[in-house]
Amino acid sequence: MESTIQPLSRIAIEVGPVTVYWYGVIIAFGAFLGLSFVLKEAERLSFNKEIFIDLILYAVPISIIFARIYYVLFSWDYYKDNPGDIIAIWEGGIAIHGALIGAVLTTVVFSRIKKVSFWKLVDIAAPGLLIGQAIGRWGNFMNQEAHGGPVTRSFLEGLALPDWLVNQMFIEGTYYHPTFLYESLWNVLGLILILIIRRKVSLKRGELFLSYVIWYSIGRFFIEGMRTDSLMLTSSIRMAQAISVTLIILSMILIYYRRKQINSLPNYADKS
Repeated sequence: MESTIQPLSRIAIEVGPVTVYWYGVIIAFGAFLGLSFVLKEAERLSFNKEIFIDLILYAVPISIIFARIYYVLFSWDYYKDNPGDIIAIWEGGIAIHGALIGAVLTTVVFSRIKKVSFWKLVDIAAPGLLIGQAIGRWGNFMNQEAHGGPVTRSFLEGLALPDWLVNQMFIEGTYYHPTFLYESLWNVLGLILILIIRRKVSLKRGELFLSYVIWYSIGRFFIEGMRTDSLMLTSSIRMAQAISVTLIILSMILIYYRRKQINSLPNYADKS
């Protein structure tokens, strides 16, 4: 049976010289759903949702560029000998931390130009980011990448996974941990939690976004430890784990500092 398992096609549409890959389709779909939620949340909070439409026009392409640059820099041993592959983003190889850096920097500049609160923008955007990341990880599934170490088929079947998912984790004769799935589910759980706490907990402005950063970073730290394709900071330190720990610490410090040092800090739902 295993010798006859064929991976799912990475190509969604192919018309003449034009090829559209599932990787890009899935990431675009995740971004669309994430933005749709953000616009509804902005409307609920009586915030001008047109600002987010303007922001996304800059943030999405810049985030993708940063994500690719980040990945290429930490995989330079390969790309210095294969420079033609640097632009082959359809083959996979974009780093979420790079995308977040690009998105945050874009939002900082955008908020200053538009004279709106950076923290309010990222608070409203936080659930949308989780939606986009949860869906986007399935692009890795189609590319058979971002997986963990070897496992048995019986292990995967014991997780009650459907056959089409189990079969896709059969890569070059070996089954692997579906770490893309673990991270996707972690993001879904995080989405549920922050949707609850935004209504049930008296959050100050900026704390919803920082809660998202902490939640995502905790999950990424442990899931990254299972992966076989990690970008490395040193021979023994995984880049994503180092950044995750740094983000957790910085986010907790920011929450504490802003509560203690900033008088009259607005609440999450405040309109001003």
